[in-house]
Amino acid sequence: MWPGYWRRNARIGEKTGQKMEITVQELSLLEKDQYQLIDIRSDMEVSLGAIPGAIAAAKDKIEGNPAIDFSKKLVICCNRGETSLETAQELAKKGYDAVSLVGGYLAWLLQHMQEEQEKDISKDVEQSIRKKFRRNIWCKFTKAINQYELVKEGDRIAVCISGGKDSMLMAKLFQELKLHNKFPFEVKFLVMDPGYSPANRKVIEENARKLNVPITIYESDIFDSVYHVEKSPCYLCARMRRGHLYHYAQELGCNKIALGHHYDDVIETILMGMLYGAQVQTMMPKLHSTNFEGMELIRPLYLIREDDIKAWRDYNGLTFIQCACKFTDTCTTCNNEENRSKRVEIKELIREMKKINPFVEGNIFKSVENVNLDTVVAYKSKGVRHSFLDDYDNADGQDMH
Repeated sequence: MWPGYWRRNARIGEKTGQKMEITVQELSLLEKDQYQLIDIRSDMEVSLGAIPGAIAAAKDKIEGNPAIDFSKKLVICCNRGETSLETAQELAKKGYDAVSLVGGYLAWLLQHMQEEQEKDISKDVEQSIRKKFRRNIWCKFTKAINQYELVKEGDRIAVCISGGKDSMLMAKLFQELKLHNKFPFEVKFLVMDPGYSPANRKVIEENARKLNVPITIYESDIFDSVYHVEKSPCYLCARMRRGHLYHYAQELGCNKIALGHHYDDVIETILMGMLYGAQVQTMMPKLHSTNFEGMELIRPLYLIREDDIKAWRDYNGLTFIQCACKFTDTCTTCNNEENRSKRVEIKELIREMKKINPFVEGNIFKSVENVNLDTVVAYKSKGVRHSFLDDYDNADGQDMH
């Protein structure tokens, strides 16, 4: 697929006589002061991993950007090299020396991982958890385990790895927890391949090897099943993936699956429910499965901040994929405002509120721990709706806020 694709698109620049693309290998031969690398992916994608030295800029905000040196060759980078090629062509028409990075960030990532292949970094990563990130990551992990009683004697836990930073960190934390066993329990490191591209699957496998995580991979066709679904394909995909995880974990003899949702996911879910779902709810630290008897879902990263996970990733020089599905595996969503998820909007909203109130994140998190049912108009419990009017006439007189 890819060689033919690049040959077709490389011809576009032939009329101008300008080479419109540059490979990762060709880029490595250039001196650093000869080019300016510009990453046009979304802020979310850049935050999950980027090429060192790249300047993040939306494709329609490159011109006039004071951080960009336009006297240099402009190397445009996106996920796969599709949108970046279009952007390079537009800049070239305006007289700039612009080229597209063939294969985009993923091509660079694969090359970087190949160069790092011989290194065994697992010991350094484990040491960083014990030392540098002990307070912000390890202690918060064990606090969640104890506070919410997530791991119990005799548990057999399927640690579900998607390939991103959160689930890979969770795998390493469980390995560390096994070293300090206070009671017997078992873990299985489970990767479900719902239809990854060969390149993305290779990234996951290589990261697992480097981090010394013994993964078990099983395959499904979920991506193909939801590919043509127009309405909420991501929601449907997530539901199907969770069902498959429960089923396969149960076949392995597990009674729990562990997912890598963190503190920021929790507070974003609370606001999303209020602003877009008209309901007050949260992402629970653990849940009983309604469809798989005897199975539970646990979230051991519940108290860990995303910024601390990113700091751990960057400190150890780790690179991960974001979401390897067919909807985000192409460049069609790069900086496309129409396709931005509601979660991204909520992230930005919280960021803006934090400028006014630095405690806003903690307040959102604690709000669902301090629900006063005496001041709630209505609520649901076990599927049954209750109203304040149910006991209103029998209630003692009191002033309500």
